[in-house]
Amino acid sequence: MGMSAFYGGRDDEESAATLHRALDLGVSLIDTAEMYGPFVNEQLVGATIGSRADEYALATKTGVEITDEGERRGTNGSPAYLRKALERSLRHLGRETIDLYYIHRVDPDIPIEETFGAMGEFVAEGKVRFLGISEAAPDTIRRAHATHPLTAVQTEYSLFERSPEVNGVLDTTRELGIAFVAYSPLGRGILTGAITSVDDLDKDDFRRFNPRYSDENIAANLAVVDKVRGLADQKGVTPGQLALAWVLHQEGVVAIPGTKRRTYLEENVAAADVELTDADLATLDEAAPVGVAAGERYAEDALKSVHL
Repeated sequence: MGMSAFYGGRDDEESAATLHRALDLGVSLIDTAEMYGPFVNEQLVGATIGSRADEYALATKTGVEITDEGERRGTNGSPAYLRKALERSLRHLGRETIDLYYIHRVDPDIPIEETFGAMGEFVAEGKVRFLGISEAAPDTIRRAHATHPLTAVQTEYSLFERSPEVNGVLDTTRELGIAFVAYSPLGRGILTGAITSVDDLDKDDFRRFNPRYSDENIAANLAVVDKVRGLADQKGVTPGQLALAWVLHQEGVVAIPGTKRRTYLEENVAAADVELTDADLATLDEAAPVGVAAGERYAEDALKSVHL
């Protein structure tokens, strides 16, 4: 996402090099969406690593309506829009099949059974291999899964955002045997320790308007990062690597850290080799318990579209 939208300026040349380096390092899941740009990120992925499609699983998302001219509208889980979006994504990606196709946000005005009934047709046609849903409540996950089996549920999850542990989402995915895909596993970058104020962010970075980066909350959140850094120093790793390793140690959880640059990519990939003891996990639980982050994870308008 950050290569093409929301996180400041673009550098397509470095992004392309980062994507190739990811595959060279054995990264096997690439996650994009039609709204990243919009369309620009799908096009970047297709043009850059489309020729290496047999080396990774490709996930993309729909369900937030975007016109062909790039105007973003509200959620739209109607079969008609999903069909249009699928064909457009296939074209932008240069593919005949999408490995994992998500509903990016649930449309509260369309029964989830209608949405996933239509998406099940895409699987039957061979245009999609597996289905997923993002930011959905446990009951919605169950209803979608009963309509067509889900392979993945994607939700924000990190040491800063542990609500899936208490709102039933993780319990539901584990019960049903669905993979849980953690987005923003680095707390939108704050857990790396590289960001000390909003002045470190580009002028057009959406995090400048994120409550957790606000003047009244950032100091409290950085204090949590300092605790994570203390354990990271003891283990000889970076705070970001420790935070990622914690996510990867959770049962049934896959992480999709985003980055624009090869340097941070290589740091992230190395987190897969970080071993955490029971004592380490207990220390992190104490340093970053459920609800530790100051501020909501999204601004008020964006919060309305999650966990439906």
